[in-house]
Amino acid sequence: MDYQDINAKTIDRWIEEGWEWGIPIDHQTYMDAKNGKWEVKLTPTKYVPKHWFGDLKGKKILGLASGGGQQMPIFAALGAECTVLDYSSKQLDSEKEISEREGYEINIIRADMTKRLPFDDETFDIIFHPVSNCYVKDVKSIWKECYRVLKEGGFLLSGTDHFVNYIVDENEEKIINDLPFDPLTNERYRKQLEEDDCGMQFSHTLEEQINGQLEAGFVLKELYEDFNGEGRLNDMKIPTMLAMRSYKPKKEVE
Repeated sequence: MDYQDINAKTIDRWIEEGWEWGIPIDHQTYMDAKNGKWEVKLTPTKYVPKHWFGDLKGKKILGLASGGGQQMPIFAALGAECTVLDYSSKQLDSEKEISEREGYEINIIRADMTKRLPFDDETFDIIFHPVSNCYVKDVKSIWKECYRVLKEGGFLLSGTDHFVNYIVDENEEKIINDLPFDPLTNERYRKQLEEDDCGMQFSHTLEEQINGQLEAGFVLKELYEDFNGEGRLNDMKIPTMLAMRSYKPKKEVE
């Protein structure tokens, strides 16, 4: 079985078990958003600054690996034209459920984000990509595809984690792993993930996460760090997450 299929099945099961990131918003939260009261996250604990979005009315926004009925309903309530792409069927079921409940349209696509995205060049004004590329081996190809499908002047809002989470033991007390953390090439790491029921995850360097966007052509505008939201690293205020706001520059007219 492909590792992405393993992750999709794992996340589907987590959702059935009440996974935090698979619980869709309720009706009141949707109505609050329509009335201008809203917040969304790219990373576990901090809310994304609202100026990162600008006016969403009429904007075409892609929720990349952003299924679950948590962020896309908010964007729809704010007037955006929404598309969500995810590889978890359960996450997409939530998107359909909420859109039918609240009566808005959304383009729902089940696809593997490690492959070429099923969109034309320069389709979207904004890509919203919460922490999820820890589940893929190669992140640079994802940044390149994000750049391709964004319009000139469009923004990529991405949440990422980095290598700190992958070097420590389950209790986050000892450094036990070398880098990179890659279960496809290291059987011990694969067994470790299986024992902890974590799906297939991969460490990524800051070069991959930040410079990978720059290599794709993005200009980094703003970023902030965040924490896991639980555990010893979180309690010790050790950042393990990064949120970035990058844009695709407009071509200069010769």
